[in-house]
Amino acid sequence: MIALIVRLEVHAERLDQFLAAIQENAARTFEDEPGCRYFDVTQDTSRPTHFMFYELYDDEAAIEAHRQAPHFAKWREAADVCVVKGSQVNTFCRQLFHHA
Repeated sequence: MIALIVRLEVHAERLDQFLAAIQENAARTFEDEPGCRYFDVTQDTSRPTHFMFYELYDDEAAIEAHRQAPHFAKWREAADVCVVKGSQVNTFCRQLFHHA
């Protein structure tokens, strides 16, 4: 399993647009992509324009399929105007174990 952890900051005046776009992207990813195991979106409690996503995929092919999906392209359009330029940091990790 490969985890993708995304950290980013959103322009305050675009917060509603961002939330609608990421909610749709996360739902479509989890529901429509068999290689996606998790897609969690979190918001910083002390800085409400800061977010972290935790996405878990079966393998690199599943991540590539995600990037090719129509909902991802729609998400990128929204992110281009909502996310503060240079704030997004993507980190790829290998999941070692999970506690549920």
